[in-house]
Amino acid sequence: MKIAIIGAGPGGLTLARTLHVLGLESTVYEREPSRDARGQGGMLDLHADTGQLALRAAGLHAGFLALARREGQDLRLLDETGTLLLQQDTPDDAPMDRPEIDRADLRDLLLDSLPAGTVRWGKALADATHFDDGSTLEYDVLVGADGARSRVRPLLTDAQPAPIGVETVELGIPDVDRTHPYLSTVLGRGNYWALGPGQGLSAQRNGSGRVRVYLTFENRDRPALTKEALAEAFADWGPDVPALIRACDDVIVPRTITTLPVGLRWTPHPAVTLIGDAAHLMPPSGEGANQAMLDGAELAQALASDPGYPAAAIRAYEAMMFPRTADAARRSAQIRKMVSAGAHEMLTFFTR
Repeated sequence: MKIAIIGAGPGGLTLARTLHVLGLESTVYEREPSRDARGQGGMLDLHADTGQLALRAAGLHAGFLALARREGQDLRLLDETGTLLLQQDTPDDAPMDRPEIDRADLRDLLLDSLPAGTVRWGKALADATHFDDGSTLEYDVLVGADGARSRVRPLLTDAQPAPIGVETVELGIPDVDRTHPYLSTVLGRGNYWALGPGQGLSAQRNGSGRVRVYLTFENRDRPALTKEALAEAFADWGPDVPALIRACDDVIVPRTITTLPVGLRWTPHPAVTLIGDAAHLMPPSGEGANQAMLDGAELAQALASDPGYPAAAIRAYEAMMFPRTADAARRSAQIRKMVSAGAHEMLTFFTR
């Protein structure tokens, strides 16, 4: 059975690794030219009942725990005046229910667990049977793990991601302990959220010492993409918020948040399916990568349970995936509404 996986993100790599553990081989096709072609982003909190469950199926849970940061679960929540509403510090013996791991570390863990040659770099899919370089894609099973702009999704559904009225900007502070020791103490060890109605700043400490800063603007024009203009948009907030923005380096990355319809389904195809954002793109809330990795593990288990009948395996996987990810998407949308309402709404959520 030729299993072709499009996309070497957490979901696609978890699928490939779990298939390998279960005795089935696959090929992962990735448009990036190499594993080091770009940075992989910030931290992921992997949940015990989804992402970590998938890593157990992949035989990588012990390796994950060696890399994960328990203290990454820390949280500081402030309102727009700079008032600290909630501080959660994780004890050293706390359960590893949702520890943080650098995306790059997770990807390396997955890549290094695969047989040589499993991932084919520099292979961008043009259509269902060809790559951009003119070579042919052959498969018995095709899995789209290629994210929001999936090239595989049109084989199953006409649904496309749509904007939800939220614009974000990503910035970063390098080596914060050395370059800005005061801000380092302000941020703490994990996550820092300053939220007002329709606008917010969140910051996240990475294992490398870099802090990733995310600005959110809802149903309003995004400021000019300069540090000064972005800091001025928070000028009347608590003083630490504009200070955090001004402390960032000059790498500024804007994004428009889009989602697929909640509960998206399609008529089963005997040889094609989707995992991760390609299947159920949802607002960022800590669910996306976790659901993608569980997708990969469950699809691998379904395919391995009866390798002679991939069509039945795909139907069985989708019957589990559709309701599970619809629930996750609804939770993500609810969290997005609470975030947009401001810090006091989030305080009610956390204390409840």
